[in-house]
Amino acid sequence: MLTFNRPLYFLMFFICHELLVAAYYFEFYMGLMPCPLCMVSRLWVYLLGGLFLVAALHNPKNLMQKLYHGVFIIIAALGIATSAHHLYLQSLPADQVPNCGPGLEHMLNTLPFNEVLNQLIQGSGECAEVSWRLFGLSMPAWMLVFYSMTLLVCLLPFFNKDRQYRFKTK
Repeated sequence: MLTFNRPLYFLMFFICHELLVAAYYFEFYMGLMPCPLCMVSRLWVYLLGGLFLVAALHNPKNLMQKLYHGVFIIIAALGIATSAHHLYLQSLPADQVPNCGPGLEHMLNTLPFNEVLNQLIQGSGECAEVSWRLFGLSMPAWMLVFYSMTLLVCLLPFFNKDRQYRFKTK
């Protein structure tokens, strides 16, 4: 069974890092501006990546490992919810897509922070646009795959029993 140790945490950190590099490549090189839900999804990847790096440096065992993984699972679940909502908006017919809202900079300058967060999480009309696909899947679909795999992998320590005393010899 898979056990978490320092190299696996570094691998998960590296995957998060590469997802962020790809996001910035799409934004600055290809000119694809992120929608509000893409920004929220990017936040979850930042949090996961940072926590995987901290876990790699700390190399937790037993209870601490389960605490780390509990946080990983919560963040991955938030990422799944964000990506699923994003995919829902992309699946809507054109006449049911919500209106595009103001830009993030304008919202940060004029609205209270909790209202900005609410607007980001709800998404807007620009979230319904599909501007890139790979193997028929849009970016939110690929992020849903990433968050789902992360959630499943981070559940493993909760089911990994210590088997060293199972076959006791006399």
